[in-house]
Amino acid sequence: MTLILYNVFIFFYKVAIHLASPFDNKASLFLQGRKDWENRLKTALNGNKSPVVWFHCASLGEFEQGRPVMEAFKKEFPEYKVFLTFFSPSGYEVRKNYNGADYIFYLPFDTKSNAISFVDIVKPSMVFFVKYEFWHHFTKAVHKKNIPLLSISTIFRPGQIFFKWYGKFNVKILKRFSHFFLQDLRSKELLDNLKINNCEVSGDTRFDRVWSICSQPKELPEIQRFKNNHQTMIVGSAWPEDIAVLTSFINESNLKFIIAPHEIEDHFMSAMQKDFIKKTIKFSELPTVNPEDYQVLIIDNIGMLSSLYKYGEFAFVGGAYGKGLHNILEPATFGIPIFFGDKNYEKFKEAIDLIKLGGAMSIASYDELRLQFRSFSETKTYEIASQINQDYVKNNTGATKRIMNYSKEILAQ
Repeated sequence: MTLILYNVFIFFYKVAIHLASPFDNKASLFLQGRKDWENRLKTALNGNKSPVVWFHCASLGEFEQGRPVMEAFKKEFPEYKVFLTFFSPSGYEVRKNYNGADYIFYLPFDTKSNAISFVDIVKPSMVFFVKYEFWHHFTKAVHKKNIPLLSISTIFRPGQIFFKWYGKFNVKILKRFSHFFLQDLRSKELLDNLKINNCEVSGDTRFDRVWSICSQPKELPEIQRFKNNHQTMIVGSAWPEDIAVLTSFINESNLKFIIAPHEIEDHFMSAMQKDFIKKTIKFSELPTVNPEDYQVLIIDNIGMLSSLYKYGEFAFVGGAYGKGLHNILEPATFGIPIFFGDKNYEKFKEAIDLIKLGGAMSIASYDELRLQFRSFSETKTYEIASQINQDYVKNNTGATKRIMNYSKEILAQ
């Protein structure tokens, strides 16, 4: 890709978003959130005398990776203002009121003029891009001002454009970064092949985040009353494809089930209630009933899932039958054996690792779930799987500390 092609791509991407916005809510939010961004940015930062650190996340998953570093930075350097940007509405709209950041905005489209203006207004002293974010004009604008630019929780794969013969333009983007904090050794080897050596394997900051959640879990008395000492399976980030596999299992099982859909849509939740033969209720309805009388609880709000896993003996994590597996580190932290679909989990290192270690299983069908659940239910197997998962998370913590040590050295110069 050349600069001309890159700029053409950005232009047509903007056009596509504009054309889709009347028909697609996400596209509409994408545009509305960027409307008059320059003036809103100037207004927000008007009068600010504090140094600014800029964190950029593509969406919600990357936010969870950046969050422990943001919070550690805020604690270590309280004199700094944290400026947080998102690319996607699915991140911004959920976390636009996050109290760990002083300013929260959408990232403008990556054009030369936008990037120069943005950096001139924000005036960051240090910049953190999380995982996959490699924007040409923004990285160039930061690099030209000699601002430290760090990529954290980064992971590379051989199939990415950087490692193709036609990827020289994209490699130039990588070479603007001051330092890479990588998730695994394979990523380091790939960068070494490009003669990019300002990197280290520090791990994934998500481990620090989920471990902190486990250390201070929220108490949910309504969930405890629903559970009522019954063995419970937590179904996290469920899609229709996951429920299609789970329905027969739920209907015949002696377990209780707590289901947190990936998207809170009435038609999806209503369809579940019709398909389940067991007594089913939504979380919002619990105050009007005796929770102990129900076997299936559907969570009809956002934000509870990470705390729900504390109340489960088993977890089924959604997404792997479709776009991709959701977060399995949260249930792993609580020492829960994990099931997930068999179609799309290979990109997630933790899924591969936990399958090999014996703490998780990928499931192709209802029949396979029933069979594998029987295996996991045996006391000795269950205890081993539980310990494997908890140890896996604990042994992979520490990335945030490494990033902060480096940051302190840079800022002390």
